[in-house]
Amino acid sequence: MILLVAEVADIKCIPQGHARGIIIDSRLDKAVGPLATLVVKDGVLKAGDYVVAGSSAGRVKALINENGKRIKEAHPSDPLQIIGFDEVPDVHSIVYVVDDLDTSRGLSQYSKGQLQKEKSVTNKRHVRLEEFLSMTGESNEKKDLKLILKADSFGTVEALKQAMLKLENTDVRIEVVHSGIGSVNSSDVMLASASDAVIMGFKVKPDAQARRQAEVEGVQIKVYEIIFNLIDDLKKALEGLLEPEEVEEVTGRGHVKKIFKISKVGTIAGVQLIEGHVLKKGKMRVYRNNEEIADTDIEFLKHYKDDASRVDAPKECGIKAVGFDEFEDGDQLEFHTKKSVRRTIDFNE
Repeated sequence: MILLVAEVADIKCIPQGHARGIIIDSRLDKAVGPLATLVVKDGVLKAGDYVVAGSSAGRVKALINENGKRIKEAHPSDPLQIIGFDEVPDVHSIVYVVDDLDTSRGLSQYSKGQLQKEKSVTNKRHVRLEEFLSMTGESNEKKDLKLILKADSFGTVEALKQAMLKLENTDVRIEVVHSGIGSVNSSDVMLASASDAVIMGFKVKPDAQARRQAEVEGVQIKVYEIIFNLIDDLKKALEGLLEPEEVEEVTGRGHVKKIFKISKVGTIAGVQLIEGHVLKKGKMRVYRNNEEIADTDIEFLKHYKDDASRVDAPKECGIKAVGFDEFEDGDQLEFHTKKSVRRTIDFNE
């Protein structure tokens, strides 16, 4: 049945190169320390390889097969135990082989940092336009909607401020905490976090650092190209009628490692994934010197020579973008998708 399903679903492994596996059990052994049981999914795992699994890193001191014997290497579908992790890795985490110990430790430290950020985000609850009225409660006091406004010119900023003043009523007051011209930056995000404000941009976009900071701080950034849409969203928010839009989810990040120009195909970016994953059906933003230069769909995604629907960090992959061929070595990539989130309101507040 396993062979039949594998054939019908076209499930294949990558038999060569750096190994990748999944941990199915882990524990702390009194004799040998952290001990992980895993199944190899791709590549060849060898004694002496540097590995990382989530927040755990190390060097393979020994590989033990299902018969309890030490082996020199393991291949796809082989079950085995690894001795060499610096701490007990989580069950179901993915094991990756990397080039050196510094890389494995760096990735594990990054993973620990991301876990801490996720925990801090769950404790932060900043106002969102879609939930403004429900979050402010039903008190009779006048409600303040705090905004940070960024636009492409001073004239536009002043015009927006005047339009916002007309939306105020006896129940709601709009306070522009800060306004300015140019892209949304990390300072804007920190100010929004401190003042519990929503950032609204008109014909400007947040830079890469600001996007990451907004994720960490739980700050909402909304950008518009049409002034009517901005004012209309504000009006609906103040009336409690604004429906949630599609929410953007950043799935991963990476950088361009090498450029390949192929006749009749175009430019292929050889990408080193740094965190998360990239989806064939997703989109990506291209940053150069921290400035966004493109936001485009992915035309095709390859891992080595094989087509892939998803590639996880820290693997490398080849990406061709729709309508964009001007990649350069070192370009920063941010992969994202759209998902719809249904708003729920507690009517018992």
